[in-house]
Amino acid sequence: MAASAYPLDEVYVIRIEGVIGPVTSKYFLNSLRRATAEGAECLVMELDTPGGLDESMRDMVKAILKSEIPVVVYVSPSGARDASAGVFVTLAAHVAAMAPGTNIGAAHPVELGKESSDEMKQKITNDAAAYIKSIAKTRGRNEEWAEMAVRESVSDTEEEALRKNVIDLVAGSLEELLDEIDGREVVVEGGRVILETEDAATTRVSMSPRENMLSRLANPNIAFILMMLGFYGLFFELSHPGAIFPGVVGGICIILAFFAFQTLPINYAGVLLIILGLGLFIMEALTPTYGPLAIGGVVSLVLGATMLVDTDLPFLRVSWSVIIPIVLVTAGFFVFGLGMVVRAQRRKPTTGRRGMLGLVADVRTPTDRKGGQVLVHGELWSAVSGEKLKKGDKARVVGVEGLTLRVEGVKE
Repeated sequence: MAASAYPLDEVYVIRIEGVIGPVTSKYFLNSLRRATAEGAECLVMELDTPGGLDESMRDMVKAILKSEIPVVVYVSPSGARDASAGVFVTLAAHVAAMAPGTNIGAAHPVELGKESSDEMKQKITNDAAAYIKSIAKTRGRNEEWAEMAVRESVSDTEEEALRKNVIDLVAGSLEELLDEIDGREVVVEGGRVILETEDAATTRVSMSPRENMLSRLANPNIAFILMMLGFYGLFFELSHPGAIFPGVVGGICIILAFFAFQTLPINYAGVLLIILGLGLFIMEALTPTYGPLAIGGVVSLVLGATMLVDTDLPFLRVSWSVIIPIVLVTAGFFVFGLGMVVRAQRRKPTTGRRGMLGLVADVRTPTDRKGGQVLVHGELWSAVSGEKLKKGDKARVVGVEGLTLRVEGVKE
């Protein structure tokens, strides 16, 4: 097919930063559809990722390979990385570029979920290696390097990647990138096109508020914090019925946390350990054991948090900088805060009618069933007794009837 050019010199630009997941994939697919429908010259993806989920990555790769307009992947800014799932996306792009001070590679697959046998791990690695080689061959890039990135986790700087034919060019800025790719011929789904990007207008397509919110919720640290806030809110509502606000906030947080869990490889044994830990803290506050239950709660909460996301990928785990403060605050609240409240409720009253019970009084006038007077806490009270008490005796308060005390003699 003869070379042709798109009639509008407009470039759409999106930015993907962080883990590649369902929300990220949907954002890219929606942006690509919009750019295609509006006749954009190309879609530039500014990429900085540690990797992500295999299914989301494959959806993006398939969309790029079937795209009717060129897709340009630009690993930027300086200091950015393009690892794991991001490498597949970059190799699939019609044009692959990197900024100075960036790196690409380390695409060895890490299985999420339950532990697999060595044979299954080998099958997964072979599948990923064949897939990335096929992508590299389609775009005329270094197949050997692509396979090594999967099997041996090879990683290179932008200059090494350019020299090894992994990427097409190095550009210091988006403007420089668009100048460099101007006039470049690429093959898209409909045939060959020549890019006309010099001095092209750029339109940035940001995530919608909904996509942005969902993307943030997919962070394992945010999911863990939301789950803990949800438990706190529900606990306050149950312990203070009618407060309403804590229950509403807690319910919303729990729902958002479990939504986030849908986008993460959650180990529900970790969830159960977290619930157990909270239960142990509550038991420690209600029935103080002065250590064992509280220690069990800390251990259970820490284990649950570390096991919450079932993966070997460090960027998908709950961070220790989040786990430690939450565990300490939770332990402190339940052991000291709630414990003090419970102990205060159990303490013997010192005021009112109940506070009078058990006090020792001085008999000031002879006291019997008909009456008499006693002195308690410097106050003179009317009193009755089932036995005869004489002036100067000691008596214990055993009941309060209105303004009259019921007393009984105390043997010295």
